Amino acid sequence: MDQQEILKQLKQLALKRSQPFCYSCYEVAPSGRCKKCGSDDLMRLLPEVGCEYGTDWIVDHILKTELEPIDMDQAFEDFVRECYPENTKVGWMEFDTVTLMKEMDPIGWRCAQSDWESSELQELDQYIQFPQSTTYWTADFIKLLERPL
Repeated sequence: MDQQEILKQLKQLALKRSQPFCYSCYEVAPSGRCKKCGSDDLMRLLPEVGCEYGTDWIVDHILKTELEPIDMDQAFEDFVRECYPENTKVGWMEFDTVTLMKEMDPIGWRCAQSDWESSELQELDQYIQFPQSTTYWTADFIKLLERPL
């Protein structure tokens, strides 16, 4: 499942979870047209959250409340720890290798992390990154979309 397909399904989920709402009359309009004023210029109401035009805000709400973003900093640290599990010895002192690399060359660390993220994100079957640079597990999206309302 690619990112465009997931976005499409998230918008469908947003439509299912929300209701058409006439803000002028302050009434739900399930038919898509307000029964009082006849308007079809309707907002989307998400009960207990609010109402606004469009579905992007509902998708954002779903992502923030129902999915846990991946902490890419921690994921990269874990990856490096798997590659270099031992401590680094300098003279008579021992240091955590990851901490040593981060503190001694922060620019090199950020460059390596950026390269790692780019290569990891190319495997879209595992990760999805949204324009706000928030990254999620693809499996979490699939579970969310398969959940009954």
